[in-house]
Amino acid sequence: MSRNGKVLVAMSGGIDSTVSALMLHNQGYEVVGITMKTWDYAHSGGGKKETGCCNLDSFNDARQAAVDHGFPHYVLDIRDEFGDFVINNFVEEYIAGRTPNPCVLCNTHIKWAALLKRANALGCDFIATGHYVKVREENSRFVLSKAKDLTKDQSYVLWGLEQECLSRSIYPLGDYLKTEVRQLAYDMGYKELSKKAESYEICFVPDNDYRGFLKRQIPTLEDEVNGGDFVLTDGSKVGKHKGYPFYTIGQRKGLDIAFGKPMFVTQIFPETNTVVLGEAHELQQNEMLVSGLNMVKYDRIPDGFEGVTKIRYKDAGAESTVYNEGSNVRIHFHHAVNSIAPGQSAVIYEGDDVVAGGIIQKGM
Repeated sequence: MSRNGKVLVAMSGGIDSTVSALMLHNQGYEVVGITMKTWDYAHSGGGKKETGCCNLDSFNDARQAAVDHGFPHYVLDIRDEFGDFVINNFVEEYIAGRTPNPCVLCNTHIKWAALLKRANALGCDFIATGHYVKVREENSRFVLSKAKDLTKDQSYVLWGLEQECLSRSIYPLGDYLKTEVRQLAYDMGYKELSKKAESYEICFVPDNDYRGFLKRQIPTLEDEVNGGDFVLTDGSKVGKHKGYPFYTIGQRKGLDIAFGKPMFVTQIFPETNTVVLGEAHELQQNEMLVSGLNMVKYDRIPDGFEGVTKIRYKDAGAESTVYNEGSNVRIHFHHAVNSIAPGQSAVIYEGDDVVAGGIIQKGM
């Protein structure tokens, strides 16, 4: 019987999840490793091999670490569930003229649900991952907060985790720098793993060509949307584009149209297949509407709450005031922010703590 309890550890075969599993094993937890297969990239028709969580070599690396240290390891196939939910949403959001964040959706609705279900079946008290975040209990709630290594912090993509998930989650790397984790892997005897490069692509689009992915998912899409109008803010037509789903708010490159000055995508109107172009200052907005809120630190946000809001993963965050509007919130930025993209996540912080998160509906 373990002195700390039984924990199911999500192991991708990468350095972070492997070190997390071995740390917990060394701390006296009864560790069970699990690797989730989410996607067969070959099915998308792309020209690049599977990477990251869907790589057979990574499966073997995860299993070998478990064998080395004498704890069980399982592979869980969730491709059907992942495809139906995450892939369909990814495609639907672009068709709706928005910019989705599939990693948030996958973490919230697929991976943690799968982990909890299997943890219960295996009699595990906890689940653990190699994410760079912290969690603590405070005032009868479980609070997600930023990691020590702010360059690796992943609280932005985990805002959707509900209290049940957070109450049973362990994040061993929250108090470590990435450089320290690499040294731990080296010291544990995993010298090659300690030097392993990281992958930042969406797991089902490892070539980073989301436009090609959309075309393969909907073979008629290119013909259906090609030839829509580029317009300026005043409505004047300035050219033809390749189809509104193939553009994102803030995009500058790949417009294939010359103005003699930098121009950016500022709005997308799918109903008319129209893409609006403007100068950099036209991307600046002071407010946005956010829906689908998940409350983390508090069970509700006081009207007029002041915090810092991030609108993308690498965003530093901006000071803001939050106003309740029914089931949604309106976020007013104290200074205008750049490129608010409907479909992306908005995460509200108080210091290092995640207060709540939701999906951006529109900038204003």
